[in-house]
Amino acid sequence: MNNWIKKDLKYIWHPFTQMKDCCKLPPILIEKAKGIKLYDIKGNIYYDTISSWWCNVFGHNHPKVTSAIREQIKKLDHVLFAGFTHKPAIMLAQKLTSITPKNLKKVFFSDNGSTAVEVALKMSFQYWKNIGVKTKRSFVSLDYAYHGDTIGAMSVSGVSLFNEVFKPLFFKSFKAPSPYCYRCPMKKELKSCQLDCIKPLEKLLEKRNFEIAAIILEPLVLAAGGMIIYPKEYLKKVAQLAKVYGVHLILDEVATGFGRTGKMFACEYAEVEPDFMCLAKGITSGILPLAVTLTTDKIYKAFYDDYYKKKTFYHGHTYTANPIACAAALATLKIFEEEKILENLKPKIDLLATKLKEFNNLDIVGDVRTMGLIGAIELVKNKNKKIPFSFKERIGFKIYREALKKGLILRPLSNVIYFFLPLSISKNQLEYILFTTYKLIKEIKNNF
Repeated sequence: MNNWIKKDLKYIWHPFTQMKDCCKLPPILIEKAKGIKLYDIKGNIYYDTISSWWCNVFGHNHPKVTSAIREQIKKLDHVLFAGFTHKPAIMLAQKLTSITPKNLKKVFFSDNGSTAVEVALKMSFQYWKNIGVKTKRSFVSLDYAYHGDTIGAMSVSGVSLFNEVFKPLFFKSFKAPSPYCYRCPMKKELKSCQLDCIKPLEKLLEKRNFEIAAIILEPLVLAAGGMIIYPKEYLKKVAQLAKVYGVHLILDEVATGFGRTGKMFACEYAEVEPDFMCLAKGITSGILPLAVTLTTDKIYKAFYDDYYKKKTFYHGHTYTANPIACAAALATLKIFEEEKILENLKPKIDLLATKLKEFNNLDIVGDVRTMGLIGAIELVKNKNKKIPFSFKERIGFKIYREALKKGLILRPLSNVIYFFLPLSISKNQLEYILFTTYKLIKEIKNNF
């Protein structure tokens, strides 16, 4: 074992990792990265098919972003953001309000997706308090949702392997069934369901809207829940219900923002204007931590008052609006424009969708779903009955382990093998990744 790896295992506790697994499959020591490839210390190459946890947008070390970072370091590294400001933050806020839904006029900075969600939850909660509505103290989310790992974010996420142990710490929230078309909660077929899965949410809002502050959901893609892709009509209907029953709509675009679905933001498909939008991950091309929560003038004005009235939003982080991260974000948005990223995505999106359909021919593939450059393959033990592999069988982990030998990073979500591809991927690279993955799944099924 490499000496660096020995030191890693001696001192480091890795996230989402059962460290005992590292005895047989130790962490891979990455030396450098370029484009969509990672290079380990032995010279092995790995295709970063999940964008290093969904944040790398244009491949690693894009020269325009790294150049912007170097230039910003020369001028200003960091400054507290209470009572002070700087040009990169101002320019970024102005740019973000020009590309997000038109009702979003104010930008609150933070440093990661979980805190962007916490900010939205706290703002919604305090908004109702500030305007004298004391009953609205709860939130609604989907039962397959994932909004982060802080206590508030976990409270509005579905209870899963990620957070079940912490359930006693959660605050009260309501859960609605997810629009999981492959495993429909209403036992309907997609062609004839008429979005029946939204009825429990509608009944909940009708009955409890007086105590609900906001609905929070990931637009069109429930990411950590298994890359569950749902119809835009569901999102549009949720937005309508939120208005009818007087609750805020929080859209968590931490994973889906910045081109992942084929549009800059997933909510554009449904032409929805939320009360809050949470952004992070790809905002800096995945190079530096940065997050924002956007909201409306109406919500902002509920906090705008004389100091003694105690309506101030008391929330902040040390690295709020870090100038270097803001510079990286500005460079990221400039790349979208200059290189016409979204305009050039369609051939790659079509190729992914076409090739993924072929996976339906495999005996252990129950469902294939895709949107933009996101793709998911749900593995099942019995295709006709949709019976999943058991937790102990770890089918996803076995494929992950074999894929590493082929130079692919296919980190699973339980029984779901997924792709969250950098937008810069070439068609040749995409074809290689899909061909190799197909072959791996076809070969591994013989062991079950």
